[in-house]
Formats: sequence, structure tokens, C-alpha cells
Amino acid sequence: MNLHSTKKLANGAEMPYLGLGVYKMTDRDETLEAITTALDLGYRAIDTAALYYNEEEVGEAIRHSSVPREDLFVTTKVWNSDQGYDNTLRAFETSLKKLDMDYVDLYLTHWPVEHKYVDTYRAIERLYDEKLIRVTGVSNHHEHHLKTILATCNVAPMVNQIEAHPYLTQEPLRAFCEQQQIAVTAWSPLGRGKVLNDETIIRIADEYNVSPAQIILRWHLQNDVIIIPKSVTASRIKENSELYHFELTNKTMQQLNALNRNERFGQNPDNFKFDF
Repeated sequence: MNLHSTKKLANGAEMPYLGLGVYKMTDRDETLEAITTALDLGYRAIDTAALYYNEEEVGEAIRHSSVPREDLFVTTKVWNSDQGYDNTLRAFETSLKKLDMDYVDLYLTHWPVEHKYVDTYRAIERLYDEKLIRVTGVSNHHEHHLKTILATCNVAPMVNQIEAHPYLTQEPLRAFCEQQQIAVTAWSPLGRGKVLNDETIIRIADEYNVSPAQIILRWHLQNDVIIIPKSVTASRIKENSELYHFELTNKTMQQLNALNRNERFGQNPDNFKFDF
């Protein structure tokens, strides 16, 4: 693997294994600088959302970069208050305008809003049919949500973005997604930084002479999980991309897999409190 490695999705589209997440990047200049740094280092994927209120900055940074738009993979998401068929179509139009793009590579349902997420995904299918998005997907969907969608959809979701890190490995859900040819992206792949002080991870990092963050991110990659670590610090953006000069052994992978506690640092999609 290398910095430009991609995962081939169900429709043949190539999605970079490494992207920059821009959650909570609310300062305009800081956001522009972080994205520019990432693109200059070789990142080719940016993950944003309507909720992040920085789609305009994402679009601006991309326009001002030397990287052609067609070489980039841009993801955004429809927020919960905009779900439902017609609302999702309108929300996408707003996002596209803010990004100032002709298309988005991947459009996701942000959370499975009860009684709405199926219609939301139906709208995403329409956007795909109209070639306004290259890839269909969802976020924070459990297996039962996916099964409900798969029972009625014409185009299956190609990506499911979920919370995943060494304390929440999501192995059953990942196995189901693999069976259905749904790629998995880990949001908060470093567990919001709360797993970096784990004794096992620190010991392994010392053995490999890399940082704990690099160990965790490499573990994701070797589990065939796409990662979108967020940082506004140039040195960390760089460190998060330096994952290809070492490889974890099977023994190390098993040690990391064994850290699972089914512990969430974000909300459980089944109990999500929606603030409308």
C-alpha cells in the first residue's frame, strides 16, 4: 500500500483508503490551511458534511489547489433535520452550491433517522441515477438498518461510515458489510484520541518505532477499513499519512483486535438524540 492506494467499490469507483476528515473545523483560515496541507502531502480525499458548516471552505481549498478535481474524492452528508426524500434532494442542492462543484463523489445519510432513512437513501439513489454523485452510501447504519435498505433499494449502498477504533472494532458489522460489498470507513479512527494512551498500543508503537496514532491507523488499513483522521496540525496531518514504511504482523493485529470493548465515544445509532 501507499498514500494513493484506493479501494475498488461495488460499482468500480476507486475510493482512497486515506482521507482528511474536517469535523469541527470551524475557523475558515485554519480549515483552508489544513486542507491545503493535506493536498500538498498527497491526500486525495476530503470528508465533510452539511453539519460541519465548512463545505464552502472545502470547495475553496480544492479550487485553489493544483490538484485536478477529477483526481479528488469528496464526501459530504445530509444532516438529520433535512432527511426524507424531497428534503434530501434540496439539501444536496445546497451542499453542491456551497462546494461549488458539478458533482460529489460520495453522498451519505449522516444518521439513520427513524421513519426517514429509507426515503433519504431513495433520494441518494436518484442523485446517483442522475450522475450528480459517483457513489452511494450511508453513515452510522447498523446491520438492521442496512438490511431494511437492501430489501427495497435498486442500488445498494457502497459505503458505510461508522465509528471504529481499537476499543470498538465493529467486527460483526464489518463482516456483514464485506459480505454485501459495502466498504467501511472509520470516523474517529483514533477513538477521539482516547485510545492513544492504551498501554498495549504504546508498547507496540515502541516496538515498531512509530507513534501510537500510526499503529492504530495502520491497523485500520490492514483490516481493509478506510480512514479519515481529522487534524488541523500540519505535523499530525503529515504523521497520519506516513503509514506505508512498516507492516503489522498477524500477531500484532490479533493483539490490537483483542482490545475491543464495544466502547463508543460517539452515540449509538439506535439511541441517537436528534436535536432538530
